[in-house]
Amino acid sequence: MSNRRSRSRQLVGVNNGIRDDEIQDLVSKLQQLLPQLQTTPSSNKVSATRVLQEACNYIRSLHREVDGLSERLCELLQTTTNDDTSQEAVLIIRTLLMQSTNLNR
Repeated sequence: MSNRRSRSRQLVGVNNGIRDDEIQDLVSKLQQLLPQLQTTPSSNKVSATRVLQEACNYIRSLHREVDGLSERLCELLQTTTNDDTSQEAVLIIRTLLMQSTNLNR
């Protein structure tokens, strides 16, 4: 049975054009980017499933942080002076924020 599983894994890799060792390398690189898993000693192997779950959680937290910072920036922009240059800058920044918010959704 394990031989069948091993063969099916190899076939999946062949069909997708990516080998198991390439997947493991990519998962390892992804793990290095995740603050939650950087403290894990390299001798402790972390499953690919956990790395992917942590990556999803980290991306969600980054989205929340961006949303919070965007709201804070909007609040700060509302308190700027009323001269023409400031108003023009505020409009440009608001437009950029709206575009980035729409791209993230």
